[in-house]
Amino acid sequence: MLMIAVCDDEIRECLHISRQIQDILGQMHVPCTIKQYHSGQSLLQAIEEFDIVFLDIIMCGLDGMKTAELFRRQVPDKILVFISSSRQYVFDAFAVEAFDYLLKPIDNKKLSQVLSRCLAKTDKQTQDFLLLKKDRQTRKLFLDEIRYFEIRGRLIETHGTENSFSWYEQIGTLERALFGKGFFRCHKSYLVNLKHVDTYTRQEAILDNGEKIMIAKRRYADFCGAILEYMRKNGGISEP
Repeated sequence: MLMIAVCDDEIRECLHISRQIQDILGQMHVPCTIKQYHSGQSLLQAIEEFDIVFLDIIMCGLDGMKTAELFRRQVPDKILVFISSSRQYVFDAFAVEAFDYLLKPIDNKKLSQVLSRCLAKTDKQTQDFLLLKKDRQTRKLFLDEIRYFEIRGRLIETHGTENSFSWYEQIGTLERALFGKGFFRCHKSYLVNLKHVDTYTRQEAILDNGEKIMIAKRRYADFCGAILEYMRKNGGISEP
């Protein structure tokens, strides 16, 4: 989940910029949380939780440049993007290692380009997801946040890092949809996300939250192959 702060003492402007960012990242299928601040002081109190900070320069009280100086003392590695109605401070931005400088009103195309570059820097790129329908509602589930799927009768239930969700589906259909996306059917009732496997034995996979998922005897060899291939590509567990 990408964490973003927008700091502007103009409340409407802060809200508008936050919505622009939300809309663009939504189109890119990048989950994010955006928090708004209306003073440099309030931003600095929570600065460490954010990946990207959009900071207005001309503000009452603690202005953007002074805020940025204090920001850099606390978190030298975070991404800082200045937003301003004036070009006057472009060269000053270098002193605090600003990632970019956007002029108000912010052009959507330019903002999209900046966000794409920010994502590349933070390594929080577009995530795979499923769109599932239940009770006339459509829900988006990001695969990285799912530890495993479990079949219960005619229902498939997700077990994730957040809330659970269930819907009617055949697990074979889901297995085909997830081919090549880091999931393995280790048992007739389970599709496990290899990202969340910490270790395993011949009988079970042990996940990063301590849960244990059964491995069918006839699927063990294929599971070993799948987990080793995943490990080569992404790093991970050692083979027992």
